[in-house]
Amino acid sequence: MTKIAQLVQTIQDKQADAIWVSNPINIFYLTGFKSEPHERLFALLITKEGQQTLFVPQLDVEEVKASPYDGDIIGYLDTENPYAKYDAKFDTLLIEESHLTVQRYNELQTAFGVQSFNSIDLTLKQLRNVKTSDEITAMRQAAQLADKCVEIGTAFLKVGVTEREVVNHIENEIKKHGVSEMSFDTMVLFGDHAAAPHGTPGERKLQNDEYVLFDLGVIYDYYCSDITRTVAFGNPSKEAHNIYHIVKQAEQTAIEAIKPGVPLSELDRIARGIIEEAGYGEYFPHRLGHGLGLEAHEYQDVSHTNHNLLEAGMVITIEPGIYVPNVAGVRIEDDILVTENGYESLSNAPK
Repeated sequence: MTKIAQLVQTIQDKQADAIWVSNPINIFYLTGFKSEPHERLFALLITKEGQQTLFVPQLDVEEVKASPYDGDIIGYLDTENPYAKYDAKFDTLLIEESHLTVQRYNELQTAFGVQSFNSIDLTLKQLRNVKTSDEITAMRQAAQLADKCVEIGTAFLKVGVTEREVVNHIENEIKKHGVSEMSFDTMVLFGDHAAAPHGTPGERKLQNDEYVLFDLGVIYDYYCSDITRTVAFGNPSKEAHNIYHIVKQAEQTAIEAIKPGVPLSELDRIARGIIEEAGYGEYFPHRLGHGLGLEAHEYQDVSHTNHNLLEAGMVITIEPGIYVPNVAGVRIEDDILVTENGYESLSNAPK
């Protein structure tokens, strides 16, 4: 069953009239057309009969025609009301409640006489949760390019270089390998600065005998990678070295437990248990990981509160960390594909 057919079935099952998809990432997932509309209306309407209508600014219409999308198109000028170009009334409309603004909500109610709104978020998340072979191929390549970024960054390390200089070098050099966009702002943090899990790279200069944390990813054929490596520059302190090996053990032990049918909460429990037993539980303040795909952070959540089961085709990150102020911050993260019998690590930069 196609993605659209599954959504039409959902409309019917929920006894609704239509679905209004407003998140550009989900529109791309369903249509093959990608756009950043800024403040302009950009939405996909799917009715219970299966009719698809894409609302796009007039300036995007020719691009839509050249895309894989084969439904109806409503193009509109900046001075026009796009809703006025579609004559319909819907009693119940399914929406992405996590994305739709109050302004758009009110506009839909007025334009289409909507009596009730229900969420379609979980259905869309579940559609994207299990990757196709083409998606996996793209993500495998994205992970290999992220590995290359770590290699580039590590080779550039020297006493006195700044975090920002390393970031700029990585992003400039990886372009030579065909990468035009990073998954998110590249993070390079030195020594005790890495004890801020989401610190901002700045003018901190690298010194001998400290760890360097790289957290980065690239976008390849629309799909993201997201990996972290913590690399020793010289000989870090004994405590920092000990922290590194605890994190490495926590990550590897959790990864080795990955296979279909295992609760995601179990992975978090395994990694967190190792860190807590070593006496650093309070210094691991975040979930173990998250889903990965068209976005760097997506469904599902790898935490102790998510008891959903792993399925073949899911791609998740595993990224335990220990962050001790004035000592060191260590995180190790890999992109893991759940296979029929276990797992495959898409990222393979040295640890």
